Amino acid sequence: MAENPTGRRPGGQPRETGPSRPGTDREDRLKAALKANMARRKAQARARASVDATGDNEGDAQTSGSEER
Repeated sequence: MAENPTGRRPGGQPRETGPSRPGTDREDRLKAALKANMARRKAQARARASVDATGDNEGDAQTSGSEER
């Protein structure tokens, strides 16, 4: 339904503001952010473990440049 600038529905009833408990939106956003962060950390850990298992030494090339000083 279309809402007018006063925030009321055409039937005259105020629009629903969301969850009945204050702060639930914030908790839901924090929960989603934490879940995404944990998934990203797990992916990074798997990638690091994969690099270690295959023996790739890409990080060593960066440290060898600092030894020439």
